[in-house]
Amino acid sequence: MIPLSQESLKRLMDLIVSMTALIVLSPLFMAISLRIKRDSAGPVFFKGERMGRHGHPFSIWKFRTMDEKAGMMAAGLTIAGDRRITPAGHFLRRTKLDELPQLINVLRGEMSLVGPRPEIRKYVELFPEDFRRILSVRPGITDLASIRFGNESEQLARFEDPEEGYVREILPEKIRLAHEYVSERSLTKDLMIIGKTLLFLIGKSYIGQH
Repeated sequence: MIPLSQESLKRLMDLIVSMTALIVLSPLFMAISLRIKRDSAGPVFFKGERMGRHGHPFSIWKFRTMDEKAGMMAAGLTIAGDRRITPAGHFLRRTKLDELPQLINVLRGEMSLVGPRPEIRKYVELFPEDFRRILSVRPGITDLASIRFGNESEQLARFEDPEEGYVREILPEKIRLAHEYVSERSLTKDLMIIGKTLLFLIGKSYIGQH
């Protein structure tokens, strides 16, 4: 029997976890979908272009958190207090439940459970050499930057020009963390990042209730 490579094991874990999670969480998907439809007009899901492995674009899936017109035209950055966000959207963004449909992207092989968060085309084109290395691996649902910038919309709000602040301060740090992940990636590190992400989300949910 030929032993599986690290990458094959990672893909196998992605397939098993994403498939299982989509089945187990189907009642939650239904409940969220009903809340979104009751809350505002428009589709349940939002699909936007992101740059995937080897620079191939793909459509990322999320639960829609903005009103219909804004959701179709939304830029890559969203700032705290954005009036385009629906009441249900505020809850979904705070708890990160809006990211759950990306399990579909994982199942399709466009994303992994853990990996550098996928960026939109224009930011990738600003740092082509950096992203060439980052996009040598599949982008992920969570990574070190997801934890470091778990309150990104609030952090962006402190800049007079949020996009300039993102490109000047936040994106370079995301790139640094992504390079660190690519250099040190392993199943053990993936499990550590998943654990840290779960602890972060639990803590964030607890704070949001008090």
